[in-house]
Amino acid sequence: MSKSTATELRTDYQPATVDLAEMTDARVALGRFGSGAPTKAQLAFLLDHARAREAVWSTVDEDRLKRDLNALGLDVVSVESMAEDRGSYLRRPDLGRKLSRASVERLDALPSEAKGCDVVITIADGLSSSAVDINAVALVRELSGLLRLAGLSIGPVAFARQARVALADEVGEILGARMTIALIGERPGLSAADSLGAYITYEPSVGTPDSRRNCVSNMREGGLSMEQAAKTIAGLIADMTKTGVSGVGLKEALVRLPSAS
Repeated sequence: MSKSTATELRTDYQPATVDLAEMTDARVALGRFGSGAPTKAQLAFLLDHARAREAVWSTVDEDRLKRDLNALGLDVVSVESMAEDRGSYLRRPDLGRKLSRASVERLDALPSEAKGCDVVITIADGLSSSAVDINAVALVRELSGLLRLAGLSIGPVAFARQARVALADEVGEILGARMTIALIGERPGLSAADSLGAYITYEPSVGTPDSRRNCVSNMREGGLSMEQAAKTIAGLIADMTKTGVSGVGLKEALVRLPSAS
């Protein structure tokens, strides 16, 4: 048997290379130019930073959102938080969790048939209007079909301006909803400025702690698809309907359910 040369041994035992850039949207394997990053990487960073700022400071196309939701057979009511402008909203998260007085009166004035439903969906601009503009209608389209198929009634969709997640609790309480789904633009990062999050709560009321919510996040192209996200949310809704529990106690409540014979 001939002896392998050093070059052959290095070739035989060299580990396979991995293209990290194909495995994640994170900023990895950018390369370098001297002591700095390549120009292409620098320009991409500046573009993504600009997109993130635009997502935070721009506004949702409310007219188009309402038109598209109406086309799905859903009524829409507009509400706003106590944050009077975007600056106040960013500096005072507490104001974004409370409905303005005018919004409370608007919800109170809705007809009785709009109240007492199984599920109320609140779409909040949150920290990314881009996420709402791009993903909200597509997700509601998938989700509303699954909820109706499960025999659940859906109340009017509340579009909330300058809103945080907890604002959906007050909406749900006023409308007497059994469950609320808050769809909200998530804080943009430098790899995704259009990520939508969903927070599902059973028996919502003002002051509900975050521990009583279930979250589905990273809903976007390149993340969790709208179809899969809708199935995940509908599955959580079904589990909450069975147990009467949401949040950190949901899994334990499911375990305690009597097994089907």
